[in-house]
Amino acid sequence: MSTPDPDPAAGPVPASERPDPDAPFGPLVGAEWLAERIGRPGLVLFDASVGAHRGAPARIPGARPFDLDGALSDHAAAAPHTMPAAAEFADAMRNLGLDDTDTVVVYDGAGIYSSARAWWMLRAMGFDRAAVLDGGLPAWTAAGLPVEDAPAAYGGPRGSFTARPRPGLLVDAAAVSAALADPGAVVLDARTRERFEGTAPEPRPGLRGGHMPGAVNLPFGRLQDPQGLMLPPDGLRAAFEAVTARKERLRFSCGSGVTACVLALGATLAGYRDTAVYDGSWSEWGLPSPDRPVASGP
Repeated sequence: MSTPDPDPAAGPVPASERPDPDAPFGPLVGAEWLAERIGRPGLVLFDASVGAHRGAPARIPGARPFDLDGALSDHAAAAPHTMPAAAEFADAMRNLGLDDTDTVVVYDGAGIYSSARAWWMLRAMGFDRAAVLDGGLPAWTAAGLPVEDAPAAYGGPRGSFTARPRPGLLVDAAAVSAALADPGAVVLDARTRERFEGTAPEPRPGLRGGHMPGAVNLPFGRLQDPQGLMLPPDGLRAAFEAVTARKERLRFSCGSGVTACVLALGATLAGYRDTAVYDGSWSEWGLPSPDRPVASGP
């Protein structure tokens, strides 16, 4: 059963109505929760690792590849990690054996880095029974739980997943420009302070350094504790309020739309309801363009 769509005008979710972190539809579950349920019918485990962790020969038993650098990005788009069209996303999910009635847990090899992107994409396609594994593979192994010496893989039957897109969870540059001009909204950039200020080079060629004028910096790592686990809801709320002036309409950006979703996860856990991720992020905004101004410094 899907949870109802949030009402963007309703403000923060009361504590009594916030999703239970141990509920099977997320948004966050711990290693112990997963260990007690792994292998049960209807529980699908996705490895959404990217970069050096992508395809690594170490997976939580039974994990399937949610390949953000492969089938689960639109490679015809100019920006990396662009969300595929609904039909292509649904086809990829069916190829991974996902059914509409399944429960999904997503993790990645870095901790909580790219797994949140997979969770947000599923949510944007109308699938609510998904959660991120708190701390990812490092937390799983730190708990002494088993790891298979094989990359994530799937060779079973196709699933019945149905895409039901939710407009507004992934937004474009025009929507971000509108948010920058909206006194009730704030754009948060999940990149490092050095990249935000333009004192460190961008890892992708051809991009300008700096940030969107009016955006604020909240590096995604600030939402995690030293063990790589997400902060508790009150800590997350404090982290956001420190940079948002208590605004409730939040828009998230990063380098390519991946770690912006860590901010989206943190905001959801903290009770924010009016949230969206800029899909193109700095990979689009940072390209030379008179329509997308850039500022440097704090």
